[in-house]
Amino acid sequence: MPAFTQTGVLIDQQAQLDDACAAISRDSLISVDTEFARTTQFTPRLCLVQIAAGAQVFCVDELAGLDTSPLWDILCSGSGLRVLHAAKQDLEVAWATYGRLPQPLFDTQIAAALLGHPAQVGYAALVKALLDIEVDKTHTRADWSQRPLRPELIAYANTDVIHLPTVHALLGEQLERLGRYAWAMEDSARLVDPGLYRNDPDGAWRRLSGLPRMPVAVQLRARRLARWREEQAIRADRPRQWIISDRALLDIAQRNPPDETALANCEDLPAGVVRRQGTALLAELAAAAVELADGTDLRQELRSELVDQAELKRLGKVVDEVARMLGVVPEILATRKDLTALIRGEREVRPLSGWRKTVIGEPLLAAVSKG
Repeated sequence: MPAFTQTGVLIDQQAQLDDACAAISRDSLISVDTEFARTTQFTPRLCLVQIAAGAQVFCVDELAGLDTSPLWDILCSGSGLRVLHAAKQDLEVAWATYGRLPQPLFDTQIAAALLGHPAQVGYAALVKALLDIEVDKTHTRADWSQRPLRPELIAYANTDVIHLPTVHALLGEQLERLGRYAWAMEDSARLVDPGLYRNDPDGAWRRLSGLPRMPVAVQLRARRLARWREEQAIRADRPRQWIISDRALLDIAQRNPPDETALANCEDLPAGVVRRQGTALLAELAAAAVELADGTDLRQELRSELVDQAELKRLGKVVDEVARMLGVVPEILATRKDLTALIRGEREVRPLSGWRKTVIGEPLLAAVSKG
């Protein structure tokens, strides 16, 4: 591994970026991290991109008015690997900003989980475990949209990417030894799916905790309200919770207020929202009533309590046993939701695809048939 410089270079001039792109393009292993702001917007605002390549860390200021398209051409195409840790948020902001995704991807969090680390192991914890290096997380909640960027923030941003090449090398060696490197690449590739990052107002209800356990009429009203809120948030570019909170949305769906007076009594609903958006909210409730009267077939999430608990436990033991043999946490192989789906006859589930099909899918199918 090359010996990386310990201080990242801030790139805020076009000539600097052009030189950086030339250096980055020569390296087949490009490690990437991002810093973004999302406090007051619906869409995350990309502020800084850190790249470790060619024994150098480049911190590219995305708010400096540069033409960064050549950089993203490099990151989103070509040979070699783009190494990120817990990449989904970084990919989300990349898609929101450029409509492109860095690839081919190697996610070190995914790779670590396939070697027995916790499924959601953080970057600092992984660096400590593998390299015995403490990563300073003092500036985790910094406002990256503020300019100028202070030197300590550049130093912090540097540490978030500088260890990734070494981490990749160590994880890659262990994965190859166990025959799991292809597993890590397959699971990483699943993240490079634009469908994961496109805003879908019709699917906004999935963010509401506990909704599938509520009566169908409540679910239908909540779905319409969630879609309305998502569309408003996108249009105004404001966080969805600023439009209306989850608590207020669900309370409205449960109470089904007939007029603005009743609407004003719903929990956590500001008077200003009732005044400005009351008519629109009541219209969504009225539309939900029409749908309900006409008959509707909601796609329910599978609930584990609605299946044979003895069979669910039996399949769980199969997962636990295979996980013990592999030295990984069971959720890497199959979740409780996956097992519920299998019992219900679903076959388009993660344990029955890719490398999992042989490792855990076939044993689970055998166990289901014996049941």
